[in-house]
Amino acid sequence: MGSSVRSAGFTDRRRSSTLPTWKVRWLVAQTGKDDMKLGVVILAAGLGKRMRSSLPKVLHPLAGRPLLLHVLDAARGCEAAQVVVVHGHGGERVQSALQDEECAWAEQAEQRGTGHALIQAMPLMGDMDRVMVLYGDVPLISPQTLRRLIATGAETQLGLLTAEMSDPTGYGRILRDANGCVTRIVEQKDATPDEREVREINTGFLIADRARLQTWLGRLGNDNAQGEYYLTDVIEMAAWEGVTIATTQPEDLFEVAGVNDRVQLAELERFYQRRAAEDLMRSGVTLADPARFDLRGRLEAEQDVSIDVNVVIEGKVRLASGVRVGPNCLLRDCVIGPGTEIQANCVIEQAEVGADARIGPFARLRPEARLADQTHVGNFVEIKKTSVGLGSKVNHLTYLGDAEVGAGVNVGAGTITCNYDGANKFKTRIGDGAFIGSNAALVAPVTVGEGATIGAGSVIGKDAPPEQLTVARARQVTIRGWKRPIKSS
Repeated sequence: MGSSVRSAGFTDRRRSSTLPTWKVRWLVAQTGKDDMKLGVVILAAGLGKRMRSSLPKVLHPLAGRPLLLHVLDAARGCEAAQVVVVHGHGGERVQSALQDEECAWAEQAEQRGTGHALIQAMPLMGDMDRVMVLYGDVPLISPQTLRRLIATGAETQLGLLTAEMSDPTGYGRILRDANGCVTRIVEQKDATPDEREVREINTGFLIADRARLQTWLGRLGNDNAQGEYYLTDVIEMAAWEGVTIATTQPEDLFEVAGVNDRVQLAELERFYQRRAAEDLMRSGVTLADPARFDLRGRLEAEQDVSIDVNVVIEGKVRLASGVRVGPNCLLRDCVIGPGTEIQANCVIEQAEVGADARIGPFARLRPEARLADQTHVGNFVEIKKTSVGLGSKVNHLTYLGDAEVGAGVNVGAGTITCNYDGANKFKTRIGDGAFIGSNAALVAPVTVGEGATIGAGSVIGKDAPPEQLTVARARQVTIRGWKRPIKSS
């Protein structure tokens, strides 16, 4: 990213745009209402040496999703007509990971600077009116900030996103003339003592008229110590030609913070999680400790939801009103009904739980588990591809797979459905009101009738009739006079 922001250690807020606030708001309102086509280029070809990883940097996860995917989402939030990702290191792996995303790809085979990277994408911007440049390792940029950048630059041919820092050491400075107009960007190593006092820095984000940008890129040279083509040189070209360069700044400096190493990645993760936690609490969710909560997907929570410490939310999760989630739980792609309590150390994945149920502690609901209202699932119970009816209880040390359990059923401790013969899976059906004794094995395919009772320790391989006691176990025998073997000396 050249001289753009590379660390997440910021506290300053954005300063005012060079345009009046009322005018920025008006331009934002107009964005997308004309026929101007916006193209977005995401530069994502960097090697990421400091990550010390075989995984391409832009695929490292933040909040459970690749860095690059966050940036793609922001680009889509601007209603871009074309999005191009410039890939390089690990390009095939990057493309494979995001193969379902709607974007075009351009390769930067040699890493020769940000300007060179953008040049690779320009052939795919042929019918765009404006081009905006984003970065695949700057994941928290918001669509709102990007729309403001678009609006700020709507009346000129070049717009920049800059930032104010209390300590700008190491970053390219934005230099302005006596009238406040941007003239160029100077790198720290090239800056004079007075220029180093400037606190406004370059973030790397820009938007420009596509035709003018193409011309400026064609004039870039690489006469520098690194032998690279720097996108920042475009700024001085535009200013020299008399182009007014509009600027705006982000609401929060973390929006323009990039990831160079795992420390910075962790900083951005905590910022993201803190912001997500605050949004949830303002919407009415109680978090026992916002610092010990991780949202790695999307959470829809109704009133009076309570979440204890060390809970991880992944995928799409919906919690109805009054749901209580105990500590150390993982919820992934699930729906939990009103008033249900999930006790400590539970894992719930691709499952649905009804109202006023009690789950756990130490329970696991696997994909296609469907629990009705007022069900109880206790400690060390695993349920997979199984429906459990109204008010049924599965309280201890049990596995139910590929089963249909009726209403009002009691499943004793240690019960298992033997659903797999090594090649195929079969279904177990348990009727309403049945009682399954402890340590029973139900060998599918098998049906236990309504109101039936299965004796403890039974292996049931044939259908058990309704309202009857079925027992299948060896007869108990006591061998009198038997002696336990003794070790020979």
